[in-house]
Amino acid sequence: MSYSKTLSRLFFSSFPKNTSIPLFRSHIFNSQKSLSFTSNPNHRPCASFFSTATFSSANNRFHKMTERTNVNVAIIGTGTIGGELINQIRDFNVTASQKGTPSFNVVAITSTRGYCISNDYKPIDLTQWRNLHAQNQGALSVDVLLDFLSSSPLPAIVVDNTSSDLVASSYPKFLAKNISIATPNKKGFSANADVYNSLVEASKTSNGHLMHEASVGAGLPIISTLKELIATGDEILKVEGIFSGTLSYIFNVWSPNGKKGTASFSDIVKIAKENGYTEPDPRDDLNGMDVARKVTILSRLAGVQVESPSSFPVKSLIPKPLESAANADEFMAGLPNYDAEFAKIRDEAEKEGKVVRFVGEADVVNKSTLVKLEKYDASHPFANLQSSDNIIAFTTKRYQARPLVIIGAGAGPAVTAAGVLGDMIKIMSQVRAGDAPSA
Repeated sequence: MSYSKTLSRLFFSSFPKNTSIPLFRSHIFNSQKSLSFTSNPNHRPCASFFSTATFSSANNRFHKMTERTNVNVAIIGTGTIGGELINQIRDFNVTASQKGTPSFNVVAITSTRGYCISNDYKPIDLTQWRNLHAQNQGALSVDVLLDFLSSSPLPAIVVDNTSSDLVASSYPKFLAKNISIATPNKKGFSANADVYNSLVEASKTSNGHLMHEASVGAGLPIISTLKELIATGDEILKVEGIFSGTLSYIFNVWSPNGKKGTASFSDIVKIAKENGYTEPDPRDDLNGMDVARKVTILSRLAGVQVESPSSFPVKSLIPKPLESAANADEFMAGLPNYDAEFAKIRDEAEKEGKVVRFVGEADVVNKSTLVKLEKYDASHPFANLQSSDNIIAFTTKRYQARPLVIIGAGAGPAVTAAGVLGDMIKIMSQVRAGDAPSA
């Protein structure tokens, strides 16, 4: 007797004879027949009292829940990062079409310069988006975009390429409508603790996904690595690194490894500004707050409670008298007056055979976070960066003797956009047709 027949007889013999045993048909089968059996193997199965219509409806619901699908996307912000992201989405969709796999339907694009929206949710032609975008002046409000995506027939993602506090504060509204979010915007994740905790709670109760890999290190897998280390049971001891591409460049040139630094601090800042490495006003880089926001994000993910980026020590490289300079030009004109003070810091490090670097640190063991200038031996990974690279070291219970190090370009439109697109792809892989806001 076959194994299946033996198993069948053992199953039916466990019930009293002539007991009707309904057998529910699995949703994954397409057959419209539903059967029940009696416990007497000699009796013919009797017709089920469950209607085929009932199972057909359940079957449709099941496939809607499990079927991979295209995703509708609304993009906020079309600057250097947003424009590059649209190009990368276009290329991704071409490849997806060739492979017959799900793609992104961009159905809305908005910025302060204009907008375009597909009211019937048909994909916008991404080869013509700039022309379409320019036809409507002004930006779509967050509320209009929220209402539009709430009726999406497919799972939806809103992509925030801005650095806007206003847009970041709207994330809980999108999550409440089961709309996913992908963003490089640091503001929501480095906001004060109450705002951040509200965002975390909103993500826990939503079917939407909240992704922000590119908020730290652009396209480098920093946040995903940290989350995976924690998810696999590792214990985070410390996260430290050089998080600013601007300050990485400045200190790599000003305090070079293997030779004496000769250039003045103000000259290097000037070169960095001319090459587009700094913000229009370099004080926005030199005040250390960009690094503080990134360290706040990682500290919170690692388990350190941080009230805000201004609640812990942050080293500012702006001379006190220049904090009140009327504009960037006035600041740059006054900076050479402080070159001697900066040179003294470098000279002290060189006497010890070290270099100076601007770093952020989250010490999980001691529950502390800070941004500082630090001296490093020539052999230290932080001393051997190139150009504007970022470097992040994870010291954990598993990676204690030799920390896990991630290094690479941590700024720039292409790598930042790639980080956002990577998050979008992760979201697409996790959502199904039944996750549409309108479902």
